[in-house]
Amino acid sequence: MSPCHNGGMGQHSTSFNNWKEARRKRAFELKRQGWKQRTIAAALGISEATVSKWVADMDKLGTEGWRSKPYGHRPRKLREEHLQRIPELLSHGAEAYGFRGQLWTCARVRAVIGEEFGVLYHQAHVSRLLKALKWTPQMPIERASQRDEAAIEKWRVEVWPVLKKRRGKRARLLS
Repeated sequence: MSPCHNGGMGQHSTSFNNWKEARRKRAFELKRQGWKQRTIAAALGISEATVSKWVADMDKLGTEGWRSKPYGHRPRKLREEHLQRIPELLSHGAEAYGFRGQLWTCARVRAVIGEEFGVLYHQAHVSRLLKALKWTPQMPIERASQRDEAAIEKWRVEVWPVLKKRRGKRARLLS
């Protein structure tokens, strides 16, 4: 059904905000003509529960009940300039905020946002905020502080190839 077409009646009406409005308006018109909700649902390819909700809206709101309602998004809790400061704050490291270790978790970021801006978010929403800021989770590489890089490199270059060759010979002897 075209959004501007009155459901096969041959009459054109004013343009609607979208095709969903047109479908709701058509359902209301059919209800006024005496159609049963089950028949309206079948004719429009929607559930009876949807038609029931629409009819309740019409009863409550009158003829404007078929119009689209704007989504009720809440205004953002953090101002844009605060959002842009988050990566800078996190770059100081988790230990700068009293956490043990440098790993940033959503719970830790949530605590920092609360401390810095007085705004509390759910941890799942903190994850979405960080993704929008293109801040990816950073996992620290855990290495021993006594680690001898020169010895490790020597082993990788000299010892490992010999061990690999021996393993290959042993595998061939066993088969």
